[in-house]
Amino acid sequence: MNFIENIPFELPIVVTKGYVGFPKSSVNLTVERPISVNAVLVSNQKYESYCVLVCQKEIGEENIQSADDFFTVGVVAKLGNIETLNNAIRAKFVCYYRIQILSTRFENNTYYAKAMLYPDAIGDEHEEAALVTKIIENYHDGELSPLIKGSNADFNEQLTKGLSGEDFSYFIASRLGFDPLDKQDLLECANTNDRLLKIVRNIIHISKVKAVEEEINRKVNNSLEENQRTYILREKLKFIKKELGEDGEKSDETYLKKLEDNPYPEEMKNKVKDELKRKEIMPPGSLEASLIQDYLELVFNLPWFEQTQDVNDINNAKRVLDEDHYGLEKVKERILEYLAVKQFKGDLKAPILCFYGPPGCGKTSLSRSIARALGREFIKCSLGGVSDESEIRGHRRTYVGSRPGRIINLLKRAKVNNPVFLLDEIDKMTRNSLKGDPASALLEVLDPEQNTKFTDNYLEIDFDLSKVLFICTANSIDQIPEPLLDRLELIEVPSYTTFDKLHIAQDFLIKKESEANGVEQGVITFKDDAILYLIEHYTREAGVRNLERAIGKIIRKIIVDKLQGNKDRLEKVVVSTKDVKKYLGVEIFETSNKEKDKQIGVVTGLAYTSFGGDILPIEVNYFSGKGGLILTGKLGDVMKESCTIALDYVKANATKYNIDPDIFSKIDIHIHVPEGAVPKDGPSAGVAITCGIISALSKRPVSADYAMTGEVTLRGNAISIGGLREKSLAAVRSGIKNIIIPETNKANLEELPKEITNKLHVHYMKTVDDACELIFR
Repeated sequence: MNFIENIPFELPIVVTKGYVGFPKSSVNLTVERPISVNAVLVSNQKYESYCVLVCQKEIGEENIQSADDFFTVGVVAKLGNIETLNNAIRAKFVCYYRIQILSTRFENNTYYAKAMLYPDAIGDEHEEAALVTKIIENYHDGELSPLIKGSNADFNEQLTKGLSGEDFSYFIASRLGFDPLDKQDLLECANTNDRLLKIVRNIIHISKVKAVEEEINRKVNNSLEENQRTYILREKLKFIKKELGEDGEKSDETYLKKLEDNPYPEEMKNKVKDELKRKEIMPPGSLEASLIQDYLELVFNLPWFEQTQDVNDINNAKRVLDEDHYGLEKVKERILEYLAVKQFKGDLKAPILCFYGPPGCGKTSLSRSIARALGREFIKCSLGGVSDESEIRGHRRTYVGSRPGRIINLLKRAKVNNPVFLLDEIDKMTRNSLKGDPASALLEVLDPEQNTKFTDNYLEIDFDLSKVLFICTANSIDQIPEPLLDRLELIEVPSYTTFDKLHIAQDFLIKKESEANGVEQGVITFKDDAILYLIEHYTREAGVRNLERAIGKIIRKIIVDKLQGNKDRLEKVVVSTKDVKKYLGVEIFETSNKEKDKQIGVVTGLAYTSFGGDILPIEVNYFSGKGGLILTGKLGDVMKESCTIALDYVKANATKYNIDPDIFSKIDIHIHVPEGAVPKDGPSAGVAITCGIISALSKRPVSADYAMTGEVTLRGNAISIGGLREKSLAAVRSGIKNIIIPETNKANLEELPKEITNKLHVHYMKTVDDACELIFR
């Protein structure tokens, strides 16, 4: 038969029980299994005595169940000296070419291979010469003698023939007494240099093991002190246990079996095999071997294919959201839309949800509810204060103490590849010029088009994050970088109204705190007016976190009172307004903290902070000077610019407001925003600052019943602002009856609950003049 490169051919397959044939070698084998006996007979009758000789994968197995039980790389062999025995055949197999099996078929109890020649790739000739020289040196040094099959004289004769590098590698591989699997590994090498290098490593490894064994035997046979004798015996015991796979550490065979038995990605399988090969050449107990072992443990503990089954029931999701949260109707509606599309499409390729709003409004608990509705695991990663990119991507394994990033670490803890993953406080990350930008590292994580192949520096293998449901939370989106913000679907979680807080306290918080303090449900109850009093005078906030703490504090004090009265069990207690004051002491907040009377140069603005809405008193005064502008109150750059714009507008229109235009060169103007330790920024105080300057310089008092918000331009126009709901809530809490907002914000009033609009009279302005007409009455 003619065998030509790149042209497939068909031959019967003879499967051996541990013999690996190499080109230009021969062997006498006794063939006993029916499938191999049939292959020999068919080869002799129909294929000019040619066959494919391959080794089976499990050496100890008697039967071949399928083509998966033998390797796909073998040799073309020709039969000679065939001798028929009882139910067996003994024949000489002369091996010629290395082949790759492309496919197999099974017919008449015989396997046939469609195969193609698999010649060695050409490697670097200088490297090849160096490796050949190294092997010959080992032979002359006596390292190879114990490993050679056959006579040394015959071996020495072959070495003097001047074989090519390829023929030399096959000759050495066939004559050295390596394990069958090691020989198969040599046969499958892509090029001669790889094969020669592995031969050198195997020789060194076997020589070291033999040297260690000889050293142990020598020490055991000597008369040693008892402690040294005990040490050696323990070392031998450890070695024996390791050989038996009983040393508590997973053996390489265990890892390889797991690779075979589970649907791991091909990249992961190849990486693990490479690491196992590196580990083989490491001295046992070395630091490098220990680091490789830790790496393998991480890789196998990651959820490459493990996942939970989703509960695709939109009605169940609605029920869970309503059970866990009061109000937030628009937020729940958007979440249900998101989950409905996921159920309809069957995947999660959509923008990442980002809940933003003041603290204590339920952003984290909404994420937990989504996980509960879907029946998924929930994991949380707090990003507040993270300033190192390696916290996200992990450290490279070249560093001492390296470890994977938070994403991979938490997925390992979750044990499934499709949890609900909360990235909490995403706006609190900081950039470090030396350690990189963690926000930039999150770009790959939160992009559905890229996160199918997320790369952790420690793991060094692509991990598929596309099945993870990522949810982010933030207090303010102003601090989130624009590229990252572009990947997020923003859902505002607004501040709670007093009415909302009342229902949340009655339906959720009192039950939760009673259970946390060991009180049966219904034993301690609160009157509605007591909760309202608590909200107005002790817990003025956007969310309900402080309200929850205050309720818990009252419950604990009631328990102390009962125990001090020598009562073992609580009787029913109804908490009234009087009890709230008794247990919590002096009121923290007044009913209203707005200005009591009209004042010159004092205007009430409305602010939106990361903690919700608040009123912002702005004070303006002036005195003899040279036209300077003094700003205090820890103002940000944007707010400082608003002050400059306001002053320039007033200067340009001084006559209109009955202000002497020449006064500006003779005075210094001081603008102060109280609570100087609290940072303040943003353009929405522009109109209030302008009115404050006009009031101070024209000596007209400002009505204390008005608060305002709006950005001002150099032409005196009032332009739209954000956070109207929170600012309106702050006005109601502070007892203000009238607010002035830009006319362009009129549409936002529809988002305000009736509880707010019923208590506020909303006025609209197009320019600063519209605000002045109202406040200077």
